[in-house]
Amino acid sequence: MLAGVVCGLAVVAPVAGAQVGTGPWKPWSPGFSEQERGCGQINGLTFQLTCSTGSGDQRAERRYDTYTGGTHQFEGSFKVTSMSGTRISVKQTFRDGSNAGPYFLLAVEKGGRMYAVEGGQTLASGATVGTSVRVNTINQVGSTHKVYINGSLKQTIDSPGGSYYDKFGSYRTSSGAGPITVQWSGVKFWTK
Repeated sequence: MLAGVVCGLAVVAPVAGAQVGTGPWKPWSPGFSEQERGCGQINGLTFQLTCSTGSGDQRAERRYDTYTGGTHQFEGSFKVTSMSGTRISVKQTFRDGSNAGPYFLLAVEKGGRMYAVEGGQTLASGATVGTSVRVNTINQVGSTHKVYINGSLKQTIDSPGGSYYDKFGSYRTSSGAGPITVQWSGVKFWTK
């Protein structure tokens, strides 16, 4: 009797374990490069801006491989461990190719507000120092880009066709300044 129950449970277990969105999802392991500019410093999955300057290119980021077409999900958790600055981008979906440039930027303000840099829409609160926040983005190229915070859908915008890539870390927005230290964990990618 117990063997029948165990076998039944094994049949319904999810294959990839994606946190959000309708599957089935297939795990993906894109390559990456790291970018340190200005006062940006990277140590493993810890990303710092060590200065308080409000000008120049200040970044410490991990940039993943470009993809074209399909549906791609990013998942990761970030925790701000120190922040005396404000308005720092922690996750980006970036366009590549002929339309290269920032497409979606998730930023944090001192006090914990999370917002979309383009348009300034508040997406959630609670990114206070020491609190872990899970972020999922699902980009269905040519259709929609969705943002989930701690498993709840917070934004859906149009996704034009073309090429994209994911970035995370700490990046000074045009109205922001450090210092900040951000730790990322549980980073995963899926496609379908």
